[in-house]
Amino acid sequence: MNLLFSELPGRFERHLMRKHDNPLFQAPQNQLTQEQLTEAQRLDHEELVAYIESLRKLVGEAVALGPHEQSDVILELKERLDKAYETACRLADDQTPNKQAIVKLVEVIMRAVWKGAGNDTLAHQELQQEEAARQTHYALLEHPLVADLLDPESLILQNELLPVLLSAEQDEFESAITLFDPAQLSELCRQGEAFFGAAAESEAWQKAKRRFDILQGVLDSLSSEGQNA
Repeated sequence: MNLLFSELPGRFERHLMRKHDNPLFQAPQNQLTQEQLTEAQRLDHEELVAYIESLRKLVGEAVALGPHEQSDVILELKERLDKAYETACRLADDQTPNKQAIVKLVEVIMRAVWKGAGNDTLAHQELQQEEAARQTHYALLEHPLVADLLDPESLILQNELLPVLLSAEQDEFESAITLFDPAQLSELCRQGEAFFGAAAESEAWQKAKRRFDILQGVLDSLSSEGQNA
């Protein structure tokens, strides 16, 4: 049966697609029906509709900010805009216009924050660090797997994490593993040792094993840095 996948899926459909026909998942997890797919697409559409409405209200609040607004109000709004950007990266369809609008609003807010910092050198340094961190964060969110892992209501269950990571495309995999600290990487590597104990010698499993070797290498590197610190 030919399944009717979306060209730009949201998080519900995307999660089903990661498991569909994936040998790193056992049946019935890697088997998908059109009914399941249609339900996931319905949920993605509902999230998109709700998001557009909430974003419209948020943009309205940002536009209505007065020139002498309290700094705590401005910063709280910026935080909500950052979260709205994260949410956009998990949604179906092309969210580029919405993300661009959020970026412009954040830039306007940050100009006001910079102006409020005056000649405070320390404040300037902190703002530069924050802007660099935000740009890095936004860049990472361009990878759907990263956006889905950072989702407070992530659909990726703990026991699905390793096969999801190991079956990801190389660029997504490399970006996603930067989210984990040494303890989390250590646990993933521990799981991987048992995971590959009964692995079949298919091309997909070999690809996953190469990913796992990279994961172990990252953990070894972080462990060495910790010992030398």
